Amino acid sequence: MALKPPVPTIEPITIGMLGLCYSGLVISAVWLPEISVALAFVVLTFFIALHSSLQHEILHGHPTRIAMLNELLVFPAVGLLVPYGRFRDLHLAHHHDEILTDPYDDPESNFQDPAVWAHMPVWLRALYRVNNTLLGRIVLGPGLSMVALVRGDINAFKNNEAGVLSAWLLHGLGIIPVIWVLINYSAMPFWVYFLAGYFGFGLLKIRTYLEHRASENPKGRTVIITDRGLLALLFLNNNFHAVHHSHPGAPWYRMRTLYDADPERYLQGNDGYFYPNYWQVFRKYFVRAKDPVPHPLWKS
Repeated sequence: MALKPPVPTIEPITIGMLGLCYSGLVISAVWLPEISVALAFVVLTFFIALHSSLQHEILHGHPTRIAMLNELLVFPAVGLLVPYGRFRDLHLAHHHDEILTDPYDDPESNFQDPAVWAHMPVWLRALYRVNNTLLGRIVLGPGLSMVALVRGDINAFKNNEAGVLSAWLLHGLGIIPVIWVLINYSAMPFWVYFLAGYFGFGLLKIRTYLEHRASENPKGRTVIITDRGLLALLFLNNNFHAVHHSHPGAPWYRMRTLYDADPERYLQGNDGYFYPNYWQVFRKYFVRAKDPVPHPLWKS
């Protein structure tokens, strides 16, 4: 389905959201700690998560048609943990419906190969089971993801995979302005800022928790959550995830319009994988796992 009207050369809405995000980051890191470090932590966590959502927009070609300019707009590594270049490359590799949830080929899969699972230590299987609850994914998910990312990137670097070293070097450069602001202008302790970065990543785990499920039908693996509240704004409408996978070049502010124009098309296409809001997701899965850890349909 063609986008009508076409995506503009420059997207003022996304540029405005970037301005809002950086304003929120400055307010929460520089001004709010003078009032309350706890309040600053909460607000900062939200805006770090929003910055990551904007990075997701940038890697899909927004808000301009100039990739280098787009990436400069999110160059400061405000989340501290994940290099933008690795997020970009791994996420774009994930955008193939035929490999979604594959324990090996989908870099964003949370499923394990059942053969590997069967030989895991008991403590590690327990950790992954807790991680398969929504609470566990928020608290443990960022740490487990970073361990997997670093281990994978060490192997990728040893195998001379292009872009891995440069992504980490650029990430280090992107951290420098963040540290400079904290040292010179902020009363926030660095460990509090680090925790905000960690739990900003944790907030994003709410979105990714059930984005994809195991299904024989590749189109049936991707969810629609029609939430239109604060979390939908934080995730820049990526809760309409089947719409995003159908139109990866569409900007965030058109996701709802595309869905509302033909909801039956998307719900038939994804075999009815649907939730009306995030409240239902929290109510059902906050302390209960949605899926098993070993891929239920995996054939080695």
